[in-house]
Amino acid sequence: MKNIHCIMSPKSIAVVGATDRPGSVGLSVFRNILNAGYRGILYPVNPRLASVQSVKAYARLEDIPDEVDMAVLIVPAPMVPAMMEEAAAKQVKGVIVVSAGFKEIGGKGLELENRAKEIVKEHKIRLVGPNCLGIINTSEQVSMNASFATKMPKAGNIAFISQSGALCTAVLDFAAGRDIGFSKFISFGNKADINEIDLLRYLKDDPETHVILMYLEDITNGREFLETAREITWEARKPMLAVKSGRSAEGAQAAASHTGSLAGSDMAYDAIFHQSGIQRVEGVDELFNYARAYASQPVPARGQLAIVTNAGGPGIMATDAAIRHGMTLAPLSEKTREALKNDLPPTANIQNPVDVIGDATHERYEAAIRHVLEDENVDGAIVVLSPQAMTDVLETAEMVPRVRKGIEKPVLCSFMGIVDVSAGVKHLEKNGIPNYPFPESAVRAMASMARFGELLRLERRQVRRVAADRETAGQIIRKTLGDGDRYLMHEKEANEILQCYGFPVLRSRIVKDPGEIEAAVEEIGFPVAMKIASPDIIHKFDAGGVELKIKTIERARQAFDTILANAKKFNPAAQIHGVLVEKMARGGVEVILGATRDPRFGPICMFGLGGTFVETLKDVTFRLAPMWEISAEIMIKSIRAYKVLRGVRGTPPSDVDAIKDCILRLSQMVSDHPEIAELDINPMIVYREGEGCVVADSRILLARVEG
Repeated sequence: MKNIHCIMSPKSIAVVGATDRPGSVGLSVFRNILNAGYRGILYPVNPRLASVQSVKAYARLEDIPDEVDMAVLIVPAPMVPAMMEEAAAKQVKGVIVVSAGFKEIGGKGLELENRAKEIVKEHKIRLVGPNCLGIINTSEQVSMNASFATKMPKAGNIAFISQSGALCTAVLDFAAGRDIGFSKFISFGNKADINEIDLLRYLKDDPETHVILMYLEDITNGREFLETAREITWEARKPMLAVKSGRSAEGAQAAASHTGSLAGSDMAYDAIFHQSGIQRVEGVDELFNYARAYASQPVPARGQLAIVTNAGGPGIMATDAAIRHGMTLAPLSEKTREALKNDLPPTANIQNPVDVIGDATHERYEAAIRHVLEDENVDGAIVVLSPQAMTDVLETAEMVPRVRKGIEKPVLCSFMGIVDVSAGVKHLEKNGIPNYPFPESAVRAMASMARFGELLRLERRQVRRVAADRETAGQIIRKTLGDGDRYLMHEKEANEILQCYGFPVLRSRIVKDPGEIEAAVEEIGFPVAMKIASPDIIHKFDAGGVELKIKTIERARQAFDTILANAKKFNPAAQIHGVLVEKMARGGVEVILGATRDPRFGPICMFGLGGTFVETLKDVTFRLAPMWEISAEIMIKSIRAYKVLRGVRGTPPSDVDAIKDCILRLSQMVSDHPEIAELDINPMIVYREGEGCVVADSRILLARVEG
């Protein structure tokens, strides 16, 4: 459909439902547009009034003699479809429906919203809402406050989009209190037409927007969102921060795998955010703490931080926070240390963090900040000031932007407290230096910028396809599923699919009676593992259906009888295909690979620490498939157990390259075959570097794909 400039930058606006009635939404919206200094032409529409706020009113849209780019509808929900038909007849290009009473109340409301969707589709009108606060565009060429917010925010380079109108009013008040400006401020409500993807596409090319903030409750199309956000990160190079609320019930159904039970819908959102470069934050305060830094400071080249402080304790706090959030303290060069030694008193600390001592004047601060910023090892600096009797707060604040001028490195300040430092803080922020009441907040903001800088430098941002027999795998899947809707493949069946994609599987054979055991172990070779093969027994260990390290025929026969007896006791109705005799894998590090299919976002891959306690420890991470090559590497490095894979206490490093290869094979496999609803490879045993890995257990749940 058409772009959304007709709504974001309309040349004329009609407010349908404009009124002079005090306290009404119709008055608030009309007055906001009028008072904001809107650069276009404004028309109030109300059949009962001759004028609104001294502006000539029209009874109907069709009575307006000129073209109307956008209409804001502030009428009861049942009247909205008729008003939209009028807008279509008038050839209005865009509509904002502020009114509530649509799908959020269900029943008749949902019917009304569906009718609105039909109208915009038929007449190619763009629609924001319904059930929204409206849109604000602070551009000098537009100056539009088409909302019922209490005030017009100051202009800035931050865009904010939100599904919640109520949150928007609070955010505007919060931002005003912190003197934060916006380029665009958009409440998009129920998303009957224009959604977060349309808005991101618009903001990607908006020259006045440098930072994008989002409050999201859901995402309309995961794949489109992912690709659009990637363009914003790696092409437009604009940082995005998101608050995502809500926990969908879609992923909470009973699952046939570890992956299915762990991969709630919120995991899918985490995966999308990771893969698109969006940083997820916990709340509005954190959202704007980070945004203020992005809006006024350059992104650091790396993550090496310098701290300048006049108090030891806060300096240590800042140091601890830096390490905790993935930054490092920059090693100061010999040249820098000599310069600091010359300009600071003997009691000062000339290592990083640099302590200029409690009686520091602004001259002492200036020397320290200048020297560390000029050090090539330093990527950014945090200036901490504890207000003491001898501290000249305002003079120090006036010095910071002066010292930073001409140096493309971020500087954040923590002039600690509120009252005693207020004059200095006001000067800092007026001159584009964000201040935070305590050092930890400043460090977190700097760490966020460092993470974004690291994202911009990512290489291998492409999907790497591996050699695979896709056709044979598809034939096996179709034959196994047959006419059924679902089928849980036991290990032997699942391994046939895995082999088509080059996974390293163990030699194995299904035996159905004791007479077949000897031939099986002769073919496979001792030691062996024996496991129940049944589509009705998911967790074999729980059912007593696994025996390990079997080294004799006699022990194998005993294991066969025990496994069958335990399985029948565990589930008397279970369909049993026999007992799998499999080559016993040698020891190594156990990891899990998995996949599930989210009803909204498609295939999602999982990687983490494996074994029987995976659901308890939950040391796992998720990514949407197909994934970039670099995504597989990041998955591996992001789990807590990565240190184990790199070798601890004398154990050799594991074959991380083999894990990455298997993750990419898994990503390709589940992308190729939508019938794979869930999959577990648990454990996959990883050997020392260069020795590969092996699939020690697997299962695949197949499900018929509709359409």
